[in-house]
Amino acid sequence: MNFPILSIIIFTPITMAVLILLLPSERPGLIRGFALTAAVIAAGLSVAAYISYDQAVGGYQFVEQLRWIPALGISYHVGVDGMNLPLVLLTGVVIFTGVLISWGIDDRPREFFAFLFILATGVFGVFASLDLFQLFFFFEIAVFPMYLLIVIWGWKVTREYAAMKLTLYLFIGSVVSLVGALAMYFTSGLGTFNMLELEQAAFTPAFQRLWFPFVFLGFAVLGGLFPFHNWSPDGHVAAPTAVSMFHAGVLMKLGAFAALRVGIMLLPEGARFWAPYILVLGTINVIYGALIASVQTDFKYVIGFSSVSHMGLVMLGFATLNLNGLTGAGLQMFSHGVMTALFFAVVGIIYDRAHTREIPNLGGFNKVMPLVAVAFIVGGLVSMGMPGFSGFVAEFPIFLGLWQVQPIVALIAALGIVITAAYIMRVVSGVFFGDMSAELAGHIGPVRGQDKVALAVLAGILILIGIFPAVMAPMVESGASAVVRIVGGM
Repeated sequence: MNFPILSIIIFTPITMAVLILLLPSERPGLIRGFALTAAVIAAGLSVAAYISYDQAVGGYQFVEQLRWIPALGISYHVGVDGMNLPLVLLTGVVIFTGVLISWGIDDRPREFFAFLFILATGVFGVFASLDLFQLFFFFEIAVFPMYLLIVIWGWKVTREYAAMKLTLYLFIGSVVSLVGALAMYFTSGLGTFNMLELEQAAFTPAFQRLWFPFVFLGFAVLGGLFPFHNWSPDGHVAAPTAVSMFHAGVLMKLGAFAALRVGIMLLPEGARFWAPYILVLGTINVIYGALIASVQTDFKYVIGFSSVSHMGLVMLGFATLNLNGLTGAGLQMFSHGVMTALFFAVVGIIYDRAHTREIPNLGGFNKVMPLVAVAFIVGGLVSMGMPGFSGFVAEFPIFLGLWQVQPIVALIAALGIVITAAYIMRVVSGVFFGDMSAELAGHIGPVRGQDKVALAVLAGILILIGIFPAVMAPMVESGASAVVRIVGGM
């Protein structure tokens, strides 16, 4: 029997969550040690799976399948290919750096880390699922802890409002998608939730055109697609730092990936019919999100709306239905995940010391936190799509794919790059350069070693992929090729 690496990756976090809850609350050092151990195991196994994937063979690997509820055609079925394995790696990276960034949490750290790891299990499970019922099962596991993490440890000003808004949006979206999934299950006549078998189901074009919006848009709510994005910036801002990293870095990719895996790959004719409308919504995402980010004065809201803008590029890549666009979308999900985790880590580090996120009240942080400034600038260059960084590697194929299908959309979406450059430079100038206010000068504490490690890991990944895209691009391209074969693209 093959080593069940995916199952260990999926269930290590929730197992450690249970063990953490059994620890005495008066031993925070022990709790943090357990949390870091769990994060290292999950991240290490994610890296091992990524390195061990045979790109020459391609397709789904590390497959495990066990009958779960045979009468309903439900099984525990996991496997990874070139599209979802990078997202498994992304989750491992973010949970590891999120634990490091959360090292200073002293308000019930036991419960905080336990809920964070339950969330991680849900995310790992969705990314690795090859059974439709199982995907929804893990999807709900991923959503519920987010509410508790925000409402208990979030920003006191808006945490209850933001947590409820986020939860309602995501649950409604998942219910809409579930209705579409059940329609596929009963209409297929196969009596199975196995997505590999459902790909072969002969759904009529009329059925696909009817149900595609239910499935795709239901999941795209979590991906931040306009006009269903409204929950996202508020959720980002209210969440504690590690949860914001997970929220923007991983959960939004979970929604986008599920929209691809269930919507586009199971209903390809529906995807071809609705692709022009997704192009329109994705373009609005890119421009609208960038414009709103450019007028924010709250540092965290800038990054929140930036995430909405950049997720629009993922949706545009999906809507091209061609190899360039889908490859770029896959790379963008990973690149954006690491970039936003880095951004929110920086915001959290500054807020913990300055106790304000208002950009006009900040300034001069480069003098006291040079490493933090460098990390943010690296993220900013990625966000702008500068050559030599992962953002360029991801965005360039998306625009190539767009040009193949709709050059006008490519030209309009390219305006987002200019707007992004403008607000990134404004933030860098307002937060890191100039003079520090008299209220803050001399009162900014040092950056912890754990924070420095987290920033170095995240920034290093963004640079590595930018300089050596071959570490990921061929893998993602192999996964995108499988999608193209299904949808009949170019």
